[in-house]
Amino acid sequence: MFLSKQLLKRDLFYKGYLPLISSKVTNNEVILTVLHSNLIFSLKLLKKHANFRFKILSCISGVDLLDQNYRFSVVYDLLSLTFNSRLRIKVFINEATAVLSIIYVYINANWWEREIWDLYGIYFKRHNDMRRLLTDYGFDGYPMRKDFPLYGYLEVCYNEKKKRITYESIQLSQAFRNFSFEISV
Repeated sequence: MFLSKQLLKRDLFYKGYLPLISSKVTNNEVILTVLHSNLIFSLKLLKKHANFRFKILSCISGVDLLDQNYRFSVVYDLLSLTFNSRLRIKVFINEATAVLSIIYVYINANWWEREIWDLYGIYFKRHNDMRRLLTDYGFDGYPMRKDFPLYGYLEVCYNEKKKRITYESIQLSQAFRNFSFEISV
């Protein structure tokens, strides 16, 4: 109970410094929501201000919120070793909006931003190395989006006649989709 009151006070403390949309405490975690245009300012303040000192970026996650007003959310998890506390920052964007890269604030954001772009299609402006990371350069689509087909669009296979790897469109037969659940005894 003491920890929750302490976090609630800390939650109210953030409102005096940051341009927040919302803030809440859930399961003893402080979650702050900011506009994507205020993200860099908020992260710099949280990192350098003597009252916060969130010097470690522990994770960046992409979230697909299909059929919501804002399609995507980017979630930043911060850690302050000085005050032994964690903080979660959320930014909500649509498909056409790009998020400013934070690699100039936290250098370790490089990998995570590339991964989120590769898997969700969320673009990070001013990122100096925005290349695909986990999928092939010719890959079509973003596999972590909820509307991406489970089998993808193309199949990679080795063609014996051409003696090379080829990409072929996937053809799913109806028989493949119908399963018989008969139990043989």
